Amino acid sequence: MTHTLSEKTGAVRSPQEVAAGRPPMLYDFRRPTTLTRENARTLELAFETFARQWGTQLTARVRVLSSVTHQSVEMKTYDDYVASLPPTTTMVLCGIEGSEPSGVFQFPAAGALNWVSHILGSPGTFQAEERKFTRIEQTLVRSLVSETLEDLHYSLGGLLQAGISVDTIHYNAQFAQAATKSELMVTAEFSVQVGDHTARASLALPAAAVMPQLGEESQAEPAEHTRAHMGGHLVHVPMELALSLAETPVTPDQILNLMEGDVLRLKHPAHRPLHLTADGQRVGTAAAGKQSGRIAAVVASREES
Repeated sequence: MTHTLSEKTGAVRSPQEVAAGRPPMLYDFRRPTTLTRENARTLELAFETFARQWGTQLTARVRVLSSVTHQSVEMKTYDDYVASLPPTTTMVLCGIEGSEPSGVFQFPAAGALNWVSHILGSPGTFQAEERKFTRIEQTLVRSLVSETLEDLHYSLGGLLQAGISVDTIHYNAQFAQAATKSELMVTAEFSVQVGDHTARASLALPAAAVMPQLGEESQAEPAEHTRAHMGGHLVHVPMELALSLAETPVTPDQILNLMEGDVLRLKHPAHRPLHLTADGQRVGTAAAGKQSGRIAAVVASREES
């Protein structure tokens, strides 16, 4: 499968994404740390299981039909993750046993207030605003998140061996210091629908707490292996192979006055084999012939440049 790479943005797009008009996914060549396809698929399956569990739990708690859909999973630095969030949002910092960086469970306060209103018996038809929770609201939200984290721990199974629990709640993404800026985080995005209200939520877990269980190794590739690996890929690149005559210089006057039936005298001797070229570069000589009813070339010599 081929991909389109933008020279200006470094954005990579597959042919299907180009045809569907989807926005490109940016790739930072300064930080080439990404999830392998196998690891990404494993995490996707785990987060999809979590999304189903979370939707079932919300339906039971708020007594309104709810569903959660997993959107994406990526590897980001904590700084990049925070930059992707709204300035004002609810960030629940989650302590992970044996890990200094904390996990983050993020969702809009307006969405959480809608969930709380259903728990308290309201039809939840009002439009909540982004604000800090009252003491009662915070207690109910902490209870909801605690149950959600239990579902997360169950869904991830062996991928998250350490216990995870609610620590503190913040309302400004820039002030919530869950990890250092350069800390790598496994992030997942979700769409949460409760009744007629839909909210976007995200989850960020320290990569150090998840990746070892996936067998991810970050050992640097020895420099002496780079050329061999590159050569291994290049030998499979398709190239155009052609037979050509020696070049014969002509004047513009000769070209402009060419008529049907004119004969051009070429410099290539009749007894000399033709030039064998690959993508315009001469690689040897060959004579024209036939094989199985097709024009063929019999290699006479090989040249290396």
